[in-house]
Amino acid sequence: MSSGSHPDGPELWVVRHGETEWSRDGRHTSTTDLPLTSDGEEAAILLGPRLYDVEFDLVLTSPRQRARRTAELAGFADAEVDDDLVEWAYGDYEGITTAEIRETVPGWSVWTHPSPGGETADEVTARLDRVVERARGHDRVLVFAHGHSLRVLTARWLEQPADEGRFFKLDTSTISVLGFEREHPALLKWNS
Repeated sequence: MSSGSHPDGPELWVVRHGETEWSRDGRHTSTTDLPLTSDGEEAAILLGPRLYDVEFDLVLTSPRQRARRTAELAGFADAEVDDDLVEWAYGDYEGITTAEIRETVPGWSVWTHPSPGGETADEVTARLDRVVERARGHDRVLVFAHGHSLRVLTARWLEQPADEGRFFKLDTSTISVLGFEREHPALLKWNS
């Protein structure tokens, strides 16, 4: 870690991608590679001025175009693709809403129930633990990714199980900051 800019420890800045048609409509989107809507592109551009004056040692993005395009429009076209940042794979629930799933699985939530053909919480945890480990080796890291993957990433940064991500509502085109207070991992800013 480089010296001194963060007396309490490293920071991880997380940006959820801009709006897509499916994120707007509440459809689970993991592997489907949707573009941003025009509103999503505008909001991504507006992230730029909030990030320009911040110095990052490392900038990472999910390989999905919605995350890469958000990074590009925010001024980080050279962000490094990291496959560990992809969204939680929803399997058979790809493209459908929670309400639709609950018609056959009452009370379903990605946090508490399996997604047939998709990833388990343990699989998502393993991927995002690698991102946490990588980020903690730098002073300040910026990542562009997805709603559920970033909520799991936040839980893991805070040394909590993946399902604690359910407490961190995360809107599109937002900036959140994870860091430390003294020796403890902490939430510094959320859904801003």
